[in-house]
Amino acid sequence: MSQQVDAVILAGGKARRMGGDDKGLVLLNDQPMIKHAIDRVLPQVKEILINANRNQSEYAKFDFPVISDEDSGYLGPLAGMITAMAHTQAKYLMVVPCDCPLLPTDLVERMVSALEKQGADLAVASDGKREQPVVMLLKPELRDSMKAFLDAGERKIDFWYAKHQYVVCEFADQPNAFVNVNTPEQKQQLAEAIAH
Repeated sequence: MSQQVDAVILAGGKARRMGGDDKGLVLLNDQPMIKHAIDRVLPQVKEILINANRNQSEYAKFDFPVISDEDSGYLGPLAGMITAMAHTQAKYLMVVPCDCPLLPTDLVERMVSALEKQGADLAVASDGKREQPVVMLLKPELRDSMKAFLDAGERKIDFWYAKHQYVVCEFADQPNAFVNVNTPEQKQQLAEAIAH
């Protein structure tokens, strides 16, 4: 299973709510935030790509390929996904953000299963209450469609995937799986949760 799937960890944003700090490199319990995501995802996939638009040399220290958006200007997660789709030979690409340290350890397995069962083009994760558009499993051949959408000035991921056959994969059994860190306060709360 993991041989068919590569992952991209999106660390390309500006993180305005974190005071502009590079979110993937912000320390959470003495480890950069992205390290928590890597530790969760690595056992589930063949290869990890890191999408970063600054501090590339810092990200390179994790020993995975670091790719920057083809389109400059911080165009959001879609730009990172488009870039990653051009860099993978895998059947599927698993997309996750760098600021979700509690990602499910069975994420890829369940997402692939949901996608294949439905014969869908992509699968989107849900925590049981809402869809998580930046936690997505997709077929790399969707790249042209996503690029056309972005080139048309669109940014909303859910508007894009609504145009395709997609399946929602529920993780209601792990309600904190997609808790992410946008502010220093959230970081503190999460640090305490992980420590327990």
